[in-house]
Amino acid sequence: MSDSSRAGGAHGADGADDSLRERWQEALIRARGGAPGPDPAPYAANLLARWAEPQRRYHTTAHLAAVLDHIDTLAGYAADPDAVRLAAWFHDAVYRPDRSENEERSAVLAERALPEAGVPDGVTAEVARLVRLTITHDPADGDTDGEVLCDADLAILAAAPREYAAYAAQVREEYGFVPDDAFREGRATVLSQLLGLPRLFRTPYGAKHWEPRARQNLQTELQLLSH
Repeated sequence: MSDSSRAGGAHGADGADDSLRERWQEALIRARGGAPGPDPAPYAANLLARWAEPQRRYHTTAHLAAVLDHIDTLAGYAADPDAVRLAAWFHDAVYRPDRSENEERSAVLAERALPEAGVPDGVTAEVARLVRLTITHDPADGDTDGEVLCDADLAILAAAPREYAAYAAQVREEYGFVPDDAFREGRATVLSQLLGLPRLFRTPYGAKHWEPRARQNLQTELQLLSH
């Protein structure tokens, strides 16, 4: 991240960003395994600047914080919780609603930044793998790190109805360049595919606490799109 790691260093230092910086530093230092490395702060500044880009409405620092919170809830299921946390930081670090290669570009960013930040190659590879997994949200059986990240990323689907409605509205804003009819058709296809999955959530916690409400929310949104 040497080409741009200090970009955004003056980005708003409010309490939420300060908390996120602390969480980044803790995860990065643990991922280093005690080895020395460069100051984590410029990397956090770069990532937070990315997550605050103006084209974002849902995929913002609020989403990042929520995913990290959900990972904390699910951490006991993960083989390497800190790799999962670092993957959360990178999974939407590159986000352009009008492009389809966001996850790949985000993974490449992780592959470039994490070794420079002192993270071992094996952990870097796991983070990049997890970021790429968010293309499909379909971890293999036994991929506990993947299950935790995907469940944490999709947990918004199980939000209370008002929060879910706000999420759906924010997604529509991000795709404001798409005409209404085309958006409704595309969104309905996505929702139908999700409802067609045998399981939305793979961790025991997600299956128990999030699956029923998520399916109800998806069905409600799908019905609203058809009116």
